[in-house]
Amino acid sequence: MHLAYPAVLAVLLFCVGLYGVLARRNAILVLMSVELMLNAVNLNLVAFDVWLRDTLHAGQALTLFTIAVAAAEIGIGLAIVLLVYRNRGSSDVDKLTDLAERPAGDGADEPPHHPSDQQAEAAA
Repeated sequence: MHLAYPAVLAVLLFCVGLYGVLARRNAILVLMSVELMLNAVNLNLVAFDVWLRDTLHAGQALTLFTIAVAAAEIGIGLAIVLLVYRNRGSSDVDKLTDLAERPAGDGADEPPHHPSDQQAEAAA
């Protein structure tokens, strides 16, 4: 087996996943793109393991480890996306700006106003 065939396929998979991470706005599609990138890495690990004829099969062992990490990542990622969707009504990555740093002087140091505070000020 030539090493070039799985390597080219892995590069194509990785590029499609990278494009998905950079271009998509939906968080679920971003997670799917990250999974594509991890599968490209797995393909490379197995291909080089076969090509090097490693007696310990280190590439296959690392592939199993990567699959386990990917499964944990997708489980936690989907849980976070579902919570964000439940709270916000959208899983758009660009709209998630609550934890973003705000420039100085835009009132970020002031505590948020509660509607009942405004009613109390109006009554006074």
